[in-house]
Amino acid sequence: MERQEQSEIRYEKLQALKRQNIYPYGAAFPKAESLQQLVAHFSEGLSVTTAGRLSAKRGHGGLSFADLRDASGKIQICLKQERVGAEPYQFFENLDLGDFVGVEGALFKTKTEEITIQVSRLTLLAKALRPLPEKWHGLKDVEVRYRRRYLDFIANEPVRRVFLQRSRLLSCLRASLERHGFLEVETPMMHPIPGGAAGEPFVTHHNALDVELYLRLAPELYLKQLLVAGLERIYELNRSFRNEGLSTQHNPEFTMLEVYAAYQDCASMMNLVQELICDAARNLLGSLQWEYQGKMIDLTPPWDRVSFAQTMADMGLTPQTPLESMQQALQKKGVQVKGLSRSQMVRLIEQLFEPKAKSKPLFVTDYWTEISPLAKSKPDDFSIADRFELFIGGMEVANAYSELNDPIEQRRRFEAQLQERSGLGAEGCFEKRSGLRVGGCRPPRTPSPEPRAKMIDEGFVEALEYGMPPAGGLGVGVDRLAMLLLNQPSIKDVILFPLLKPESRHT
Repeated sequence: MERQEQSEIRYEKLQALKRQNIYPYGAAFPKAESLQQLVAHFSEGLSVTTAGRLSAKRGHGGLSFADLRDASGKIQICLKQERVGAEPYQFFENLDLGDFVGVEGALFKTKTEEITIQVSRLTLLAKALRPLPEKWHGLKDVEVRYRRRYLDFIANEPVRRVFLQRSRLLSCLRASLERHGFLEVETPMMHPIPGGAAGEPFVTHHNALDVELYLRLAPELYLKQLLVAGLERIYELNRSFRNEGLSTQHNPEFTMLEVYAAYQDCASMMNLVQELICDAARNLLGSLQWEYQGKMIDLTPPWDRVSFAQTMADMGLTPQTPLESMQQALQKKGVQVKGLSRSQMVRLIEQLFEPKAKSKPLFVTDYWTEISPLAKSKPDDFSIADRFELFIGGMEVANAYSELNDPIEQRRRFEAQLQERSGLGAEGCFEKRSGLRVGGCRPPRTPSPEPRAKMIDEGFVEALEYGMPPAGGLGVGVDRLAMLLLNQPSIKDVILFPLLKPESRHT
């Protein structure tokens, strides 16, 4: 039977119910325990009241069985005509797969030892007008899965488990940080100036104030103001936005963890991120070793380290190397780059490190200061920033540094950054605190309006002038970490509702 025909039959059933004065979308129902809990705490003859979605029906004569499902699992239900009566039994027979029902009855085990509810009363709670994906595993079209995640959950149990595990990951990160005395805070998502990270922002307009605002690229500058305020250990699990490309590792809306600790430094953040990720792996997987996309990941400390500055020096490159020479060096390594700014060139060099981090985490340290405008420089070499990026499974997962707290130097770097952007007419790929490096940095589509031209955040610089303690800062790309721990090939597989091209609907 065609799905359209099935929908029409269901609609006819809906109208029939209404003609019988049966409201097919019921009120609250007293469900106290999940189906999984009922199964786990089975007691013969125990009276229970529960609810869920019908996922299978079978039977003949005056005896019918069905599967009832909720987010925790399933349980079998049984209806006997001689027990519930002819009319209620026929009512159940006319229900469709996908309908939500509430049931009351007693628990028992069948001859095959399956835990079952002997239904004494059944209530229709919501009529499904569209047929579900067939056999609960028939939803194969990836595009449909992403667009209709609710069907993906219904049809694919492994998908449901991934997102339950993702939720546990967030809980684990919070628990680990709170164990170390960190306070969770919230900062604005609409910024008057796009800052704290590089990238093309999403632009919106506030009608009452008649001002242009930007969805945040990162919460960094606000969080540092809280260090100025005297909050010494803070973190934010935040949603940030980049108006840039999509790929298996990039989504325009993504989740970051940003952590700041006063009186600490880059080395402290290295220890912290190692602990956070190891704690998460033990909590979710019960091990520090697991398979990710055919490769074994091993988090067993110590993690490997490589110096960015030294690697560049081995290629004959320094912060003073002309752009053309950098291009030539990259091309010899098989990285094709044309028409990019100096800072973008250096970001692309990071691709050289990703293949080295397939099985063992890799800290890439000693980035050039010129591509780290918010990081403190090494005391013995001003051209090198006290910074690292962490790669695991061939992906950049985290970024951290000793925070620059010199307001005069911070202003100088902001001015230099602004000059490069203005002079080149392109978005410089400087900071990616989240570890979510975007691909294909490009010039803005339209000339920058006046608010965009004033890119220096004067409020942030002023806050630094009141004094910010030395601090370590850490950013973790939560979506990528979830991809790794849950063995998912695409960032879309760990985001409930990833951004997709609008669907064409024909009426």
